[in-house]
Formats: sequence, structure tokens, C-alpha cells
Amino acid sequence: MNTLLSHLLKLEAAKTGQHCSASAVDEDGYDLWLRYRPLADPRRSAVENAVRAFVFGAASPTMTAARKELERAFFAMLVKCVPVLDDGEICDGAVVAGTPENLPLIAALDLPLSDLGKEGYCVSSLTHDGKRVTAIAANTDIGVLYGCFAFLRHIQTGGDPAKIDLASAPKLDLRLLNHWDNLDGSVERGYAGYSIWDWWTLPDYVNRRYVDYARANASVGINGTVLNNVNAAPEILNDLHLQKAAKLADVFRPYGLKVFLSVNFASPSALGELATSDPADPAVQQWWKDKAREVYRLVPDFGGFLVKANSEGQPGPGDYGRNHAEGANMLADALAPHGGILIWRAFVYASDPGTDRATEALSEFKPLDGTFRNNVLLQVKNGPIDFQPREPVSPAFGQITKTPLVMEFQITKEYLGQATHLAYLGPAFEEVLKFDTRARGAGTTVSRILKGEVFPQKVTGIAAVANIGTDRDWTGGTFNQANWYVYGRLAWDPDEPAAAIAEDWVKMTFTDEPGFVRTVVDMMMGSHETLVNYMMPYGLHHQVATGHHYGPGPWVSELDRPEWNPTYYNRADENGIGFNRLSDGSNAVAQYSPEVAALFADPHGFDERYLLWFHHVPWDFPLTCGKTLWEGLATRYDEGVDGVSRMMKSWESLRPQVDSQRFEQVRAFLQIQHREAKWWRDACLAYFSAIAHRPLPEGHAAPAHTLEHYRTIHFRFAPGDPA
Repeated sequence: MNTLLSHLLKLEAAKTGQHCSASAVDEDGYDLWLRYRPLADPRRSAVENAVRAFVFGAASPTMTAARKELERAFFAMLVKCVPVLDDGEICDGAVVAGTPENLPLIAALDLPLSDLGKEGYCVSSLTHDGKRVTAIAANTDIGVLYGCFAFLRHIQTGGDPAKIDLASAPKLDLRLLNHWDNLDGSVERGYAGYSIWDWWTLPDYVNRRYVDYARANASVGINGTVLNNVNAAPEILNDLHLQKAAKLADVFRPYGLKVFLSVNFASPSALGELATSDPADPAVQQWWKDKAREVYRLVPDFGGFLVKANSEGQPGPGDYGRNHAEGANMLADALAPHGGILIWRAFVYASDPGTDRATEALSEFKPLDGTFRNNVLLQVKNGPIDFQPREPVSPAFGQITKTPLVMEFQITKEYLGQATHLAYLGPAFEEVLKFDTRARGAGTTVSRILKGEVFPQKVTGIAAVANIGTDRDWTGGTFNQANWYVYGRLAWDPDEPAAAIAEDWVKMTFTDEPGFVRTVVDMMMGSHETLVNYMMPYGLHHQVATGHHYGPGPWVSELDRPEWNPTYYNRADENGIGFNRLSDGSNAVAQYSPEVAALFADPHGFDERYLLWFHHVPWDFPLTCGKTLWEGLATRYDEGVDGVSRMMKSWESLRPQVDSQRFEQVRAFLQIQHREAKWWRDACLAYFSAIAHRPLPEGHAAPAHTLEHYRTIHFRFAPGDPA
């Protein structure tokens, strides 16, 4: 059933006072968490009494966007239009939105705006001239828009419409989405269809989806988007594609969303305009200066470039005997006159079999710390390998102190079951952000480092690889939307609890009925640990099948580069399992502060979460629970499968409260997840049992098939597979 018909049915039900069951009206997920639905009494009466009219500041593209959002939302929730009063008018129950500059009434209210900066907002219930009003105020128009979304979230999540006291400002300057979208419409590691950017029809045709994309990002405070893949095609910088990017920038601008582009370091020569791309060559330097000038002519508020260089075959300054700082500084100098940022990814590793891949990024960039221009930011993945289900924090956080660092998370679940497995990433993000690096004593958390509270930095930021595509629900599944949402909220405030964010998302996406919310939030908060258990418990990592990273492959050992092979990481043999990163191994532990290194060196540290990441231990190694490692592994794999079973039962109990379309999709995905959790469990235990020459511990069922059966499972044309 389409969205319009769905709204009409619910509007009619609300007007007549009839009950409209959730399962009677299907929803396709397009509205995301901006899902404004008719309110039922007494809630509707309370909101109607508190929102009787709007007063808006002087029109601008951003103020117009704010006005449209409030009018759209309250028309849907109250089933009627809320009148708009002229500037200077006010009534009991007025909602007043503006800045001191565009609405004199805001200046008269004496609101606490001085500490809110350019993007912060204040939403307050107060009395003015004897009338009850709600003020949505900020220092800038974009702050007003953010405040409008905060006001709507307060209403959507059941807050008292007559008692509001909200004030918030972002803790990080840059809050970016990284799209790994290619110019041919494919998306690397994308599991929700094709790229939403239709490069073929841009700039002439502007899909409404682009506006709704910008609305969704503004609603959680995301303020920048990198349009294309870090494995960048040089053609993104030709005139044709820059015109297309400029059109998207025009669409996004009212929503505070700046455009960034990933660029190929070898663009001057790859486009055939120069014979070299050597950053020390004056002609190359001038080429980039001219290109930056061209970009800013088309997009005056362009954010900057993102670069992946000398990594996984991408060209970079190393091709010309130059280091990363020399390459980054050349691009930064081209952007600097225009106020642009150069974001340089620190995801690099070589193919030396004697070098631990986990150590390479810090080894490469630590000697260069302090040599980058002040408009260069290093973008560092949350862990030292590659978005694994669980990784220790990258040692760069706390060890690189003179160059601003941008955290890089991954929203798209490349290694986490892709689109079909329910894995709410809020707890995983939270685990990283709260991690205490001890780099400047106790309390030196990653969050504080990112916010510039430990090592002062001119610009702060965070980024995440998007999971967005052309699927009607945007993300290839309802619960995948929650990962986009929680990332945005944590980008605004890295210290916000993941559980509270999940609760808001459930209320906005489904219903605020307490039993429903409690059940779904419990599912979400336990889902990541469940996935870790059935995939890679106790610090195992990179045990996926090759290329597409779909399904288990702990036996893979034949790939050209040693660090692409799962056996490189599990090191399983008849004596034990795990990667020795202690002083008598790769010594990766030495890259952390002494206090953290000591905890990692303790095999029981951190509740054994990272045991096999840092230690090669015997199969009979005693765990704190009293079991041997072999028994513990079997137990964790079983707990993972059982965890999915519990989620299936919980979801089934909610059938009467969810529309049938979304209910059936989640139900089917949980069935897929359960089947694949058993696949992971059986394949991994079959392999490790064979390697260890040990039967499964007593009480644990044998795998459903032979090891040879699991080794022969292969996939072609998997979604998001760059091959």
C-alpha cells in the first residue's frame, strides 16, 4: 500500500475515533524516523492545545525548510493545518521559531543562546505577555532547523508538549557520511540497492529523494556528505560531474549539508592532462589549485576532498617517493584559500608477510605527526584492521597528538551479516567512544580526544560509511535505519547513551507503547553481542569468506596477500589459536599507552573480549568462567544462535503492533539470520575441531554437515561485492 493511501486511512480513522490496527495499513519504511502519524486523544488534544499557531522568522531557504517540516508534521499529527501568524503577532499556544536577527520576538525573549554556537538550538516552553508559547531559537537559521527537529522528536517520543526545556549544540564540527558510491551507479559494500545519485540524469532532473535524504540527515545533525567512493574514479573531477555535484549541493544547502568529494590522487595524469601526478611537481601543484578554484566556483560552500592513497592499490604520493604528509599538504594548499578541508585516510597496509597489518597505520603516520598543514585531518578507522565485529580501538587515538583525527565508523554492515542480520551498532560505537586510552592519564577517552579536549585541534570530526541505497526503505531493512540514526545522534553528541537513542528510534519508527518499546530496545541492545558470539567470539577477527565478505571462511589461506587470509588472523593449529601481538609476537600491544598495553597483555583483561586478538593460547587455556577456551568457544557460538532464536520469539510476539509489510520483512530477515548463525557456528566449529584434532565439547551438537561441505560453499554476484 502506498504512503499516501496509508496516511488517508489513518487520518480517517483519527477523525472518526475508530481504531485502525497496525497490521491493516502497510508501510514501506520510506519515512524513516520522520514518520509523522495522527495522534489519538488525549495525546492529540494536549499537542493541539500547545501548538495553536506558528510564528516564523524572515524567510530564507533554511527557514523555509524549517517551516515546511513543522507544517507537514503537525498536519499529519493533528489532522489539520496549523495557522501561521504574521511577524509580531502572538497567541496562546504559539510556536515561535527564529533567530534574534530574523525575528525580533526571539531577541525579546532573552533566551540562553550565547553558548550554543552556530549550530546549537534552544527549545523552551515559556510565558510572554501573559501567553504560553514555545520558542525554537538559535543564533543561525540552521540552528533553528535543528531545533525544529528536536521539538518534533520531543513530541514523537511522548514528551509533554507544554513543558519543554531543550538546549543542545554539537560536540563535533564535521559530522560526515561517506558514500562508497561509484559513478556507474553501483555501491561498494552497499546492500540496499544502487546509488541514490542518478549521475545520468543530474543536473537536469532532481529526484525528490535527494531532498528527503537531506531532511533525514538534518534531523540528526549530520552536516556533510562525501558523494563518491574512496576508491575514486578520476572522472568525478571533470566538468560534467562537477556540474552534477553542484546541483546536489544546491539541494542540500538549506539543510546544512555540505558536499565533499573523494578524489583520486593520480587525477592529473589519469585524466590525461599531465604526464605525472608527483606532488612535488609545480605543474601538478598548479593543476590542483586550478581544480580547487573550479570546484569552489560551482560550489562556494564546498567542504573539501577525501583521499585514500597508497592503500589497496590506490595511487598516492608513495608512487613518486613522497610521504603521506607531502601528498596531503599539496592538496591542502590548493583548498586552503577557499577554506576547504583535506581529509586523508590512514587506512594503509603493505603486503610484507612479516609485518602485522594491525600495526601499519600508526607506524606510517606517527613519524609524520605534526608535519601536516592545519587544514588536514587524518581519518582513522575505529579499529586497526577493518570494521570487524569487534576490534580494540585503533592505537592512533592517543598516540597521534599533533594532527586532528576523524573517527571512521562503518554503518553499512560489511562484516556484520550485511543487510539481513539485525545488528544495532549503537553499543559497538559506544564501546569505542567510551574506551579509555590512558594517553594522558585516566579518563582520556576516545570521545574526549575526538572533541579536542585532550589534544587541541582546530577542527573536530567524525565520519561513517553510509548504508543508503535505492531500496524504498533506504537501507535494505527497517533495523538498518537505526544504524544511520544512532550514528547521527552520536556524531552530534558522542557521549549520548546508545540505549536512549534506540528508545527514541523505536518510538519514532514504530510506536511509543511501553511494552513494545521495551521489547524492541532489548532486542537491539543485545543484537551486536549476539552477532559477535556466532561469528567471531573472544577477539577472533577477519574470519569471513573472501571478496564479498559474506559467510564464514576461517580456512581460507590461498589469497595472494597474506593479510587477506583468515588463517593469517586465527593462526589455529593443534596447539592453540589466536594472534600473538605481545612483546614476543608482533608487539602491536606496544603501540598503546603502557596502562592499556598492560591490560591487553593480560589474557583475562577486558572480560576476555580481545583474548584472541592479542594472544595465541592453547585450546585448554582456562577462562575466568571456569571453562577451557575450546569449551568457551563452543558455548559462545551456541549462545549466538540462541540469541537469534530469542529475537525471533520476541519479534513474533509483537505481530499485532506492527504493520504487516515491515513485520514480515523483519521476520524473514531474522529467519535468514538464524539459518546463517547456525552456518557460522557449524562451519567454524567444524574447522577448528579438525585443526585442533578435538571433538566438540560434551553437550554441544555436531555441525550439520562435514567441513568439506562448508568449504565448497561459494557465492557469485553477492550484493556490494566490488569483484
